[in-house]
Amino acid sequence: MSESALTDAISAFRDGNPVLVFDSDFRERETDLLWPATAATPEVMRQLRKDCGGLLFLAIGDDVGELFDLPYLQDLHTNPTILVEHPVLDVLITDDLRYDTRSAFTLSLNHRDTFTGITDRDRSLTTRRFGELTGELVETKAKREQAITALGAEFRTPGHIPLCRESPGGLATRQGHTELAVAIARLSGNVACTIGAEMLQPNGDGALPFEEAKKYGQERGIPFVSGADLLAAMDNQ
Repeated sequence: MSESALTDAISAFRDGNPVLVFDSDFRERETDLLWPATAATPEVMRQLRKDCGGLLFLAIGDDVGELFDLPYLQDLHTNPTILVEHPVLDVLITDDLRYDTRSAFTLSLNHRDTFTGITDRDRSLTTRRFGELTGELVETKAKREQAITALGAEFRTPGHIPLCRESPGGLATRQGHTELAVAIARLSGNVACTIGAEMLQPNGDGALPFEEAKKYGQERGIPFVSGADLLAAMDNQ
């Protein structure tokens, strides 16, 4: 990709507009459509749902996960105390991922003002308020106990917005969709919370091919960048 494409993507994301990020030919070969969490209107959620076909996910920085004390589900499900009470988790252990060694999933959330949590309006409220709350707490340098209290006052779990937590060290340690989504947020100066979805083929049987994802962006004026672009940009910071 060109340097101008990366510049356009960072500028667009800074302004609350979408970007497309292709991970790698050597990973999942998937393109994600991404927005800043704070820009998540019902229309944004509708576009993600209708145009992508993959899972809607909220990628958060490792620092955000630390602030709210959000555990990785993989760690939670291998907790010895929980395994004694629920031995089924032992046989369901995640130890055979084909694309990685660890899952990024943490808790799923609904805002307390939602009804079911699944509508475009509900999911936009959950996403937007999580991003806004994170920004507010970071700006005021809130302590973990304050952040946890604030989170519980507005959100409940389980919910319809699954959160994926960046690996410690970000792209330097893991080049997954979560880390790429967080990287574009960091590069654009946004809070490290990004809403997105994977783009699938119309029949749902595989990822939308690279050229088709790129064409989707060109037709809608959405900047398209690769994981390698973001990795290089983060290395140069």
